[in-house]
Amino acid sequence: MGIVQDTLCGVNLFSRRDTFLNQNETMNILMWVPNWDGRIPVPAVLKPLPLWTGKQIFSLIIPKGVSHTGAHSSDPENEHRFLTPHDTKVLIENGELLTGNICKKTVGVGSSLIQVIMREHGPEVTKYFFNGIQQIVNYWLLQHGFSIGIGDAVADRHTMEAITNTITNAKTSVNEVILDAQQDRLLCEPGMTLRETFEYKVNREL
Repeated sequence: MGIVQDTLCGVNLFSRRDTFLNQNETMNILMWVPNWDGRIPVPAVLKPLPLWTGKQIFSLIIPKGVSHTGAHSSDPENEHRFLTPHDTKVLIENGELLTGNICKKTVGVGSSLIQVIMREHGPEVTKYFFNGIQQIVNYWLLQHGFSIGIGDAVADRHTMEAITNTITNAKTSVNEVILDAQQDRLLCEPGMTLRETFEYKVNREL
């Protein structure tokens, strides 16, 4: 289980430390918090205008008593402080997100935070957590929008090199399987004919 696609992208943007909501935005988004108790968090910024952070709103859907430490997927391995320049260390104490930018390592498929909530509070609370993320983040995205350009769909040089190497290695492996079949060196897999074995090995490489 985990958050994917639009909501995963939105929660990453929503939990950045430079994401602020004014009073009108906060009042509207609080209406989407499941089981909201009617209490409004103290603004992170008081003057000149009261502003709330995305982290404060996200904390409203984390069950009380949940504590978790983690890291963003872009976190450097040699960084051991929680107050990092790029906010990559995730720290949740008693259901409150103190630091960190939420990404797929925290709420994605097989993520650690969802596993913690499931183990400590059970499936019903986990369901409310899922619903809360979907409703809050999707409403926030509806107000702020999210778009990409054609340049975001073009792979960089290192990515293209990795893709090319992967394809080249796969072609080499398939050619070896074909050569084994042509020279009668291909051994049948258990329960398969020679043709089925050939197709199985080719599909496995591709």
